[in-house]
Formats: sequence, C-alpha cells, structure tokens
Amino acid sequence: MKKSEKYEVIGHLTEQINSSTHFYLTDIENLNAEDTSKLRRLCNKQEVKLVVVKNTLLRKAMEASNKDAQELYGVLKGNTSVMFCENANVPAKLIKDFKKKHKKPILKGAYVQESIYVGENQLDALISVKSKNELLGELIGLLQSPMKNVLGGLQSGGNIIHGVLKTLGERE
Repeated sequence: MKKSEKYEVIGHLTEQINSSTHFYLTDIENLNAEDTSKLRRLCNKQEVKLVVVKNTLLRKAMEASNKDAQELYGVLKGNTSVMFCENANVPAKLIKDFKKKHKKPILKGAYVQESIYVGENQLDALISVKSKNELLGELIGLLQSPMKNVLGGLQSGGNIIHGVLKTLGERE
C-alpha cells in the first residue's frame, strides 16, 4: 500500500470515528467467507457498519479523531474489525447472538457514550446500555405519570360531584 493510500484510509477512518457515536473493536479472524458474509448481512440489517482494518492505521485514525480512546490502543493486536453504529447496544446484542452458532466475533473493546469498555467480559454490560432515545422515553414516562394521576383524580372527583348534583336534582 502506498503512503498516499494509507493517508487516505486514515482520513476516512478518522472521519468515521468522529461521525459515529459509538464503535466496537472485534476479532473476526478465522471466520470463513460464508460466516463473514452472514455477519456483514446481519450488521447491514441492524445499521452497523463493519470494517476490517490494519491496527496501525486504526490507531493513527483514533489518535487523529476528536474522541479520547487511548485505553483502546492496547487491544489493537491481531485481526481487528470495527463496528460503527448509532445505537449503543446493537453491536453487543449482534455479537452475542452470532456467537451462539460461531466462536467469533470476540469483543476486544468499545467506545460507547464516551466511555471505554475493554474485554469480552464487558459484553453483558454493553447489552444493558440504553440508547439516548430509550432513556428519553423512560424520562418522559416518569414525568407524565404524576400528571396523569392528578388529572385522573380531578376527573373522578368531577364525576362524583356531577353524580351528586344529578341525584339532588332528581329528588326535587
């Protein structure tokens, strides 16, 4: 690979890292072509972009990016693929589901919501991470609950008063 091509790849990777909210570093070495193709199709369905890169180029791209991912430099050994995504827990679920039938991919590390996760043992923690939209939905639900209770109480109180007045009006 020529030096100019390397700079182009680094620039493209840096752009992807900066534009993605989250990214996962995985090892898909020793997956045959058929299994790799299945994994790519699954990633495409889940709106996850899977890219296989050289570790040195990825490290330079991470250094040039605006994300502080220094803790991930240590996992850049062997075969590395990057999963870029917008939903924090989608790649973690994808990895876990795919590993039910295959031995790979292995999670090396992840940059999720400005936090660093290193190692395969972090997979369950990453699955439980909620996306921004999920958290906003929960917050709105919590904020609506007391208001709904107050309105329900007022409405039932109004119905009771209406019933009492109707009964009194029918007596006369």
